Amino acid sequence: MDRLAIVVPCYNEEEMLKISSEALRGVLNDLVSKGKISADSFVMFVNDGSKDRTWELIEEEHKAHPVQVFGVNLAGNVGHQFALTAGLITAKDLSDVTVSIDADLQDDITVIEEMIDKFHAGNDIVYGVRKERKTDTFFKRTTAQGFYKVMELMGVKTVYNHADFRLMSKRAVEQFSQYKETNLFLRGMVPLIGYKTDCVYYDRKERVAGESKYPLKKMLALAFNGISSFSVKPITMILGLGVAIVCICILAAIYALISYFTGSVVPGWTSLMLSIWFLGGVQLLAIGLVGQYIGKIYIEVKQRPRYNIEKVLADEQE
Repeated sequence: MDRLAIVVPCYNEEEMLKISSEALRGVLNDLVSKGKISADSFVMFVNDGSKDRTWELIEEEHKAHPVQVFGVNLAGNVGHQFALTAGLITAKDLSDVTVSIDADLQDDITVIEEMIDKFHAGNDIVYGVRKERKTDTFFKRTTAQGFYKVMELMGVKTVYNHADFRLMSKRAVEQFSQYKETNLFLRGMVPLIGYKTDCVYYDRKERVAGESKYPLKKMLALAFNGISSFSVKPITMILGLGVAIVCICILAAIYALISYFTGSVVPGWTSLMLSIWFLGGVQLLAIGLVGQYIGKIYIEVKQRPRYNIEKVLADEQE
């Protein structure tokens, strides 16, 4: 029977941690009683350098439930994507299948059973996808939809309305661990793995306690990170802009010369127009060309450590 690991990245989640632990342990117990996972399945909380009592509470939960609650304490705050990656890679050696979910439990934990069923049906990756965005504000709903459209325009393969609530088999996580880049965007990286996938659909809930750890600033940073990590199209667009301006410059040069010879310009206007248009176009063209190579190098050579693990709490038999 398969051993399940539920990986939960946490940052300043002292108000939610015990609630999350109880709810997720309940999911494990239910799945064990139905014979769908092994009895030694566990929840792994990953503390992402929290400034509150999050790690202390994880230690308390581990002491109270040493078989069901594990913990990973990162040496500092590295961000959600890195913390989630640390949890997945740590859990892959201890489990057969992982499910990642945020600590706020706004994602519907009841569909984890459906994820397991689809895993048993032969799927290595099962995405949790929101049915709709009625609970979002108009601004958040509009920007989120715009984000997915921009990602599609840039050639980045993502699953619409999917965040980081997903199931991954052991071999899928092992394959994911081969991606060594440090500019992480898991929503774009996981679809690159290529194994058989499926989706489950759910309605997102309101946060029970605590505050959102993803304000607008972080959401915009994540969006830009996703685009810049998976596409060089923005640089290509600059190159295209440079070519367009050079073409416009040629037309402007023809117009300026005609104006000069017909005597309908003030002295110095022609040379000023030609220099501004021509040099501006050439500069953008040069930046775009150099950027093409820098963009490719940037994607290939990112080799910095993604995180440092300070301590791991696991079952003593591990």
